[in-house]
Amino acid sequence: MTVNVQFRFRSGLPLMAFDNVRLRGSWDEQGHPANGWTSHPMQRSRDEDGYDVFVARVPFPDGEIGTHFRWGIELDRPGIPDLWAIAAELDDEASSRRECSFDLQQGIGPQTYYLTWIGRLGANRVEKRNSADGIRFSVWAPNARAVSLVLADPAVGYIADDGTGTIATIGMRRTVDGFWSVETGEDHDLADFDSMVGTPYMYRITRDDGSLAYRTDIWSLMQIGAGDFDPDGAAYHGPPAALDGPQSCSVVCDPKRVVLPSGEEVAAETFWADEFVGGRTLPERLEDLVIYELHVGALGFGKATPGTLDDAIAFVEHLSALGVNAVELLPIAEFETRANWGYGTSHFFAADQGAGGTDRLKMFVKACHRRGIAVILDVCYNHFDPDGERAQWAYDSNDHTRNIYYWYEGRPGDYADPTGGYIDNISTGWAPRFHEEAVRQLFISSAAFLVSVCHIDGFRLDQTSSIHQYPVVHADGRRADRAAASGAKFLKQWTRTMRLIKPQLFLTAEDYSDWSAMTEPSLTGDGLGFDATWYGDFHHNLVEYHRGAQAQLLKNAGFGDKRALTMSSLAGALQTSARSKVVYNQSHDDCGNREGSARTTVIAVNFAPVVGETRAWAEARSRFAAAMTLLSPGTPMFFMGEEIGAQKPYRYNDFLDNRENILGEADGSGAAMISCYRDLIALSVQQDAIRSRNIAIPLVHDENRVIAFHRWNDGEDFLVVGSLNDAPFEHGYRLYSERLGDDLWEEIFNTDAQIYGGWNVGNGGGRIRATAGVLNAVLPASGVLVFRKL
Repeated sequence: MTVNVQFRFRSGLPLMAFDNVRLRGSWDEQGHPANGWTSHPMQRSRDEDGYDVFVARVPFPDGEIGTHFRWGIELDRPGIPDLWAIAAELDDEASSRRECSFDLQQGIGPQTYYLTWIGRLGANRVEKRNSADGIRFSVWAPNARAVSLVLADPAVGYIADDGTGTIATIGMRRTVDGFWSVETGEDHDLADFDSMVGTPYMYRITRDDGSLAYRTDIWSLMQIGAGDFDPDGAAYHGPPAALDGPQSCSVVCDPKRVVLPSGEEVAAETFWADEFVGGRTLPERLEDLVIYELHVGALGFGKATPGTLDDAIAFVEHLSALGVNAVELLPIAEFETRANWGYGTSHFFAADQGAGGTDRLKMFVKACHRRGIAVILDVCYNHFDPDGERAQWAYDSNDHTRNIYYWYEGRPGDYADPTGGYIDNISTGWAPRFHEEAVRQLFISSAAFLVSVCHIDGFRLDQTSSIHQYPVVHADGRRADRAAASGAKFLKQWTRTMRLIKPQLFLTAEDYSDWSAMTEPSLTGDGLGFDATWYGDFHHNLVEYHRGAQAQLLKNAGFGDKRALTMSSLAGALQTSARSKVVYNQSHDDCGNREGSARTTVIAVNFAPVVGETRAWAEARSRFAAAMTLLSPGTPMFFMGEEIGAQKPYRYNDFLDNRENILGEADGSGAAMISCYRDLIALSVQQDAIRSRNIAIPLVHDENRVIAFHRWNDGEDFLVVGSLNDAPFEHGYRLYSERLGDDLWEEIFNTDAQIYGGWNVGNGGGRIRATAGVLNAVLPASGVLVFRKL
């Protein structure tokens, strides 16, 4: 007698480029336990939701009933063989093993590994062969006594705490893994999928203590409302558009369709058919990127309301003319009131409706791709939206220990205040429950959805140090080591899944731990799998860091007192930037939000009014900062507005009052600065030597405020010379480097050129002969020169 076990590997994504998928298990050819794992080919099939699923069946002798077996999945991707496809590690701090297991039993059900949970939760299409496709609603509520799907009045878009706004209530059944589901055919009120598209809905949860709560679908693809109004549970009779998305109803959407601005609907395949035109391609390596950090809400120049994705689409032409090849959006997923940055995400699959929603995000991505610009999204997984009660707080239980989305230590009785068991991590909310697969999959699957459905090219993860390093117990600040370890396991599972889905994704992290594992491989190793981490100290040494010990070169130059500057600290930062770093002269955090911070032009003259001669110095030093960033061996990035010499502070709470018309300034007072940025970007993007990681720094002089460094590859050698001296070296400055040799060097770039608003001091684009490693070059005040070896 045998026990036949079916094994399934489900990615949750259509048409995955997986090949030679095989089951590996801890048994021999006869199904007996074995130290050496056997391999079984898996056959590609399609599940009822239209996704790839790979299946194998293995017979085991019934004499092994009760035996514990371990298994996993191995597969090939084009050009990448033998990848282990189990992304999750065991929930054991001492183990990094990635495997599944089961105890053999008679009548055992299918053993399934889900790479993502796409299609398992939310409102999803159910394919039917002989009739219209149905719909299935599924929600994770493991502690609930009962769950009902409630359909809402579309003219209102909100269901109050007493049920006002409901037009239908449909009971759901408990299935597996704490899921509750209902689908077409089980209840007459559920029509076919196409008929349900656009329907607003919520879930009525009967919690474990019998209390009722109306909750949104945190897996929804759209939330109603482009406004800021929260009825706070009361009956609502206003327009749906005025609602704030985190509290309003979820909406059934069809990701296989795209709604155009005209209202016309087209198939996703048709929409993406002309995604790339004119032979344009996207950059393939992180080293090749020049990143423009963009906050959509800070666009919309001249309007009283925040910018939208339509404004961003119109802005793409500016990005293309500037020459950047990557744009990084601050979080665009649904979040609380639109007049903030978006780091309080409430719904991770739904692009913020106030910004235009998911279809507009697709249009922005397509507009960028047609110009060869990659799109990177900033995502925030270190905390939930503090105002997102209806999305995740006390979802199915009022017991803090059963608050399914949040990490909680101990029992409420352990603390004077029962909230003491939650985890702080130097973010603006409590830490997620990273030991729970459903929580991890919320983040993993939403990223996978953005890649597969919206064609996103990469991600920047906000404050990953908060996930793996900073967790402490809220009550007393003691270390929460298991929370930190689980956070690290989550990050590895996330990057492994992303690499399996699309190996060429750009994955960066805001991480200041200096942990080398952050940029070590996760899919083929035990690192955390990021391409690079943000390097804040580059900015701190180059520009400012209030009360910090870093060099703060522009801030100190702004005193105008000829003090020595610690150029040697910048040299160290330049060297470090070669080690998988994203470097920036400005980021969203450093343009006025942090104490002592401001726009570069303001810092560069010590907060003096940026007018007249003072403006000339402000812009000269700002051009120096831009050149150091864009010519460094790190991956360069700058924040919106730097290219036109923006002066107004950028803060999370009043950015609407401080918007600068970037497009208008580009043709006006910012024209000279943008011309310098454009030429610097072209030099950075087009020269392989500049985009290499090679750097040598032969000269640093703190008193003279001079630094010189080489950038090279096999065919070219460039010398970059920067001076923050307040006077030019008009009679020449002796530069010595063995690499200068006895060769001819040509000045090819000068930030002090008149067309950039400079004083036009330099070497006139001429050629200078080096003798025995010595080059004598005229250096401008507060300028940067680039020489190319001939």
